[in-house]
Amino acid sequence: MDIIDKVREMGIIPVVTIPRLEHALPLAENLLEGGLPCAEVTFRTAAAAESMTEIRARFPEILLGAGTVLTLEQAETAINAGAQFIVSPGTNPAVVDYCLAKGIPIFPGVCTPTEIEMALAKGVDVLKFFPAEPMGGVAFLKAICAPYRQVRFIPTGGIDQKNIGQYLALSEVVACGGSWMVRPELMNAGEFDRIRQLVKEAVALVNELKR
Repeated sequence: MDIIDKVREMGIIPVVTIPRLEHALPLAENLLEGGLPCAEVTFRTAAAAESMTEIRARFPEILLGAGTVLTLEQAETAINAGAQFIVSPGTNPAVVDYCLAKGIPIFPGVCTPTEIEMALAKGVDVLKFFPAEPMGGVAFLKAICAPYRQVRFIPTGGIDQKNIGQYLALSEVVACGGSWMVRPELMNAGEFDRIRQLVKEAVALVNELKR
Protein backbone atom coordinates (compact mmCIF):
# COMPACT_ATOMS: atom_id res chain seq x y z
CA MET A 1 0.00 0.00 0.00
CA ASP A 2 1.53 3.32 -1.03
CA ILE A 3 1.25 6.56 0.90
CA ILE A 4 -1.75 7.83 -1.04
CA ASP A 5 -3.64 4.60 -0.36
CA LYS A 6 -2.75 4.76 3.34
CA VAL A 7 -3.90 8.36 3.58
CA ARG A 8 -7.13 7.60 1.74
CA GLU A 9 -7.84 4.68 4.06
CA MET A 10 -7.43 6.89 7.15
CA GLY A 11 -9.42 9.80 5.73
CA ILE A 12 -7.81 12.31 8.09
CA ILE A 13 -4.27 13.61 8.34
CA PRO A 14 -3.72 15.08 11.82
CA VAL A 15 -2.00 18.42 11.28
CA VAL A 16 0.15 18.74 14.37
CA THR A 17 1.96 21.79 15.72
CA ILE A 18 4.13 20.50 18.59
CA PRO A 19 4.88 23.24 21.12
CA ARG A 20 7.75 21.46 22.89
CA LEU A 21 9.86 18.38 22.30
CA GLU A 22 8.54 16.59 25.38
CA HIS A 23 5.09 16.57 23.76
CA ALA A 24 6.18 14.54 20.74
CA LEU A 25 6.13 10.99 22.08
CA PRO A 26 2.97 11.32 24.23
CA LEU A 27 1.23 12.79 21.21
CA ALA A 28 2.35 9.97 18.93
CA GLU A 29 1.36 7.35 21.48
CA ASN A 30 -2.13 8.76 21.82
CA LEU A 31 -2.56 9.04 18.05
CA LEU A 32 -1.79 5.33 17.84
CA GLU A 33 -4.06 4.43 20.73
CA GLY A 34 -6.79 6.52 19.20
CA GLY A 35 -6.54 4.55 15.96
CA LEU A 36 -4.95 7.17 13.72
CA PRO A 37 -1.32 6.20 12.97
CA CYS A 38 -0.42 9.35 11.07
CA ALA A 39 0.93 12.83 11.76
CA GLU A 40 1.81 15.84 9.67
CA VAL A 41 4.23 17.73 11.92
CA THR A 42 4.23 21.37 10.93
CA PHE A 43 7.44 23.36 10.77
CA ARG A 44 5.90 26.16 12.82
CA THR A 45 7.85 25.54 16.02
CA ALA A 46 11.50 24.96 16.87
CA ALA A 47 10.59 21.49 18.13
CA ALA A 48 9.40 20.17 14.75
CA ALA A 49 12.48 18.42 13.37
CA GLU A 50 13.65 16.85 16.61
CA SER A 51 10.08 15.77 17.40
CA MET A 52 9.92 13.98 14.06
CA THR A 53 13.22 12.24 14.72
CA GLU A 54 11.97 10.95 18.07
CA ILE A 55 8.62 9.83 16.69
CA ARG A 56 10.27 8.05 13.77
CA ALA A 57 12.62 6.16 16.12
CA ARG A 58 10.04 5.22 18.74
CA PHE A 59 6.95 4.67 16.59
CA PRO A 60 8.06 3.57 13.10
CA GLU A 61 4.51 2.38 12.35
CA ILE A 62 3.27 5.98 12.22
CA LEU A 63 2.98 7.51 8.76
CA LEU A 64 5.03 10.63 9.36
CA GLY A 65 4.96 13.77 7.27
CA ALA A 66 6.23 17.32 7.54
CA GLY A 67 3.96 20.30 6.99
CA THR A 68 4.37 24.04 6.45
CA VAL A 69 7.57 23.31 4.53
CA LEU A 70 8.50 26.60 2.89
CA THR A 71 12.16 26.26 1.94
CA LEU A 72 14.68 23.81 0.56
CA GLU A 73 16.44 23.82 3.93
CA GLN A 74 13.25 22.83 5.72
CA ALA A 75 12.57 20.10 3.16
CA GLU A 76 16.06 18.68 3.64
CA THR A 77 15.75 18.84 7.43
CA ALA A 78 12.35 17.15 7.34
CA ILE A 79 13.51 14.31 5.12
CA ASN A 80 16.58 13.76 7.28
CA ALA A 81 14.29 13.65 10.32
CA GLY A 82 12.28 10.83 8.78
CA ALA A 83 9.50 12.53 6.84
CA GLN A 84 7.75 10.12 4.48
CA PHE A 85 5.86 12.91 2.76
CA ILE A 86 6.05 16.70 2.57
CA VAL A 87 3.19 19.20 2.65
CA SER A 88 3.52 22.88 1.81
CA PRO A 89 0.95 25.68 2.01
CA GLY A 90 1.82 26.86 -1.50
CA THR A 91 3.46 25.57 -4.66
CA ASN A 92 7.16 26.41 -4.47
CA PRO A 93 8.74 24.95 -7.64
CA ALA A 94 12.17 24.58 -6.00
CA VAL A 95 10.77 22.64 -3.05
CA VAL A 96 8.66 20.46 -5.34
CA ASP A 97 11.66 19.68 -7.53
CA TYR A 98 13.82 18.86 -4.52
CA CYS A 99 11.29 16.41 -3.05
CA LEU A 100 10.67 14.73 -6.39
CA ALA A 101 14.43 14.31 -6.89
CA LYS A 102 14.62 12.67 -3.47
CA GLY A 103 11.71 10.37 -4.25
CA ILE A 104 9.60 11.87 -1.44
CA PRO A 105 5.91 12.52 -2.15
CA ILE A 106 4.98 16.17 -1.86
CA PHE A 107 1.50 17.65 -1.61
CA PRO A 108 1.92 21.32 -2.55
CA GLY A 109 -0.77 23.79 -1.62
CA VAL A 110 -3.05 25.30 -4.24
CA CYS A 111 -6.10 27.55 -4.26
CA THR A 112 -6.25 28.76 -7.87
CA PRO A 113 -6.32 27.13 -11.31
CA THR A 114 -2.91 28.65 -12.09
CA GLU A 115 -1.34 26.94 -9.07
CA ILE A 116 -2.97 23.66 -9.99
CA GLU A 117 -1.44 23.88 -13.46
CA MET A 118 1.97 24.74 -11.96
CA ALA A 119 1.82 21.53 -9.94
CA LEU A 120 0.57 19.46 -12.87
CA ALA A 121 3.48 20.74 -14.95
CA LYS A 122 5.75 19.13 -12.35
CA GLY A 123 3.88 15.84 -12.60
CA VAL A 124 2.19 16.27 -9.21
CA ASP A 125 -1.55 15.56 -9.18
CA VAL A 126 -2.34 15.08 -5.48
CA LEU A 127 -2.56 18.59 -4.06
CA LYS A 128 -3.31 20.29 -0.78
CA PHE A 129 -6.30 22.62 -1.15
CA PHE A 130 -5.51 25.41 1.31
CA PRO A 131 -7.04 27.27 3.02
CA ALA A 132 -10.06 25.17 2.18
CA GLU A 133 -12.96 26.86 3.94
CA PRO A 134 -11.92 30.51 3.39
CA MET A 135 -11.32 29.79 -0.31
CA GLY A 136 -14.78 28.40 -0.99
CA GLY A 137 -14.73 24.94 0.49
CA VAL A 138 -16.69 22.13 -1.12
CA ALA A 139 -18.33 24.46 -3.64
CA PHE A 140 -14.89 25.46 -4.96
CA LEU A 141 -13.74 21.87 -5.23
CA LYS A 142 -16.84 20.83 -7.12
CA ALA A 143 -16.27 23.64 -9.60
CA ILE A 144 -12.54 23.12 -10.03
CA CYS A 145 -12.77 19.35 -10.44
CA ALA A 146 -14.70 19.76 -13.70
CA PRO A 147 -11.71 20.97 -15.77
CA TYR A 148 -9.09 19.16 -13.65
CA ARG A 149 -10.56 15.70 -13.45
CA GLN A 150 -7.16 14.03 -12.97
CA VAL A 151 -6.39 15.99 -9.82
CA ARG A 152 -6.99 14.69 -6.30
CA PHE A 153 -7.09 16.94 -3.27
CA ILE A 154 -6.27 16.99 0.43
CA PRO A 155 -8.35 19.92 1.71
CA THR A 156 -6.97 21.61 4.83
CA GLY A 157 -7.96 24.75 6.69
CA GLY A 158 -11.16 25.25 8.64
CA ILE A 159 -12.12 21.58 8.49
CA ASP A 160 -13.46 19.86 11.58
CA GLN A 161 -15.91 17.19 12.65
CA LYS A 162 -18.83 19.35 11.52
CA ASN A 163 -17.91 19.65 7.85
CA ILE A 164 -15.42 16.88 7.07
CA GLY A 165 -18.18 14.65 5.75
CA GLN A 166 -18.98 17.14 2.97
CA TYR A 167 -15.39 16.93 1.73
CA LEU A 168 -14.97 13.17 2.05
CA ALA A 169 -18.16 12.70 0.03
CA LEU A 170 -16.26 13.96 -3.03
CA SER A 171 -14.46 11.20 -4.92
CA GLU A 172 -11.63 13.63 -5.75
CA VAL A 173 -10.79 14.09 -2.06
CA VAL A 174 -8.13 11.67 -0.82
CA ALA A 175 -8.32 12.79 2.80
CA CYS A 176 -8.68 15.96 4.86
CA GLY A 177 -6.09 17.66 6.99
CA GLY A 178 -7.39 18.55 10.41
CA SER A 179 -6.05 19.87 13.68
CA TRP A 180 -9.14 19.99 15.90
CA MET A 181 -8.20 16.75 17.69
CA VAL A 182 -4.53 17.69 18.26
CA ARG A 183 -4.68 21.34 19.25
CA PRO A 184 -1.46 22.73 20.77
CA GLU A 185 -3.31 24.03 23.82
CA LEU A 186 -4.29 20.46 24.71
CA MET A 187 -0.63 19.45 24.60
CA ASN A 188 0.40 22.45 26.65
CA ALA A 189 -2.19 21.48 29.27
CA GLY A 190 -1.03 17.85 29.27
CA GLU A 191 -4.48 16.69 28.16
CA PHE A 192 -3.29 13.76 26.05
CA ASP A 193 -6.20 11.64 27.21
CA ARG A 194 -8.47 14.27 25.67
CA ILE A 195 -6.46 14.10 22.44
CA ARG A 196 -6.84 10.33 22.40
CA GLN A 197 -10.60 10.63 22.86
CA LEU A 198 -10.94 13.25 20.11
CA VAL A 199 -8.89 11.06 17.78
CA LYS A 200 -11.11 8.05 18.52
CA GLU A 201 -14.18 10.15 17.79
CA ALA A 202 -12.66 11.39 14.52
CA VAL A 203 -11.80 7.85 13.42
CA ALA A 204 -15.30 6.64 14.27
CA LEU A 205 -16.82 9.53 12.32
CA VAL A 206 -14.76 8.77 9.20
CA ASN A 207 -15.58 5.08 9.43
CA GLU A 208 -19.27 5.94 9.68
CA LEU A 209 -19.02 8.26 6.66
CA LYS A 210 -17.47 5.47 4.59
CA ARG A 211 -20.47 3.20 5.06
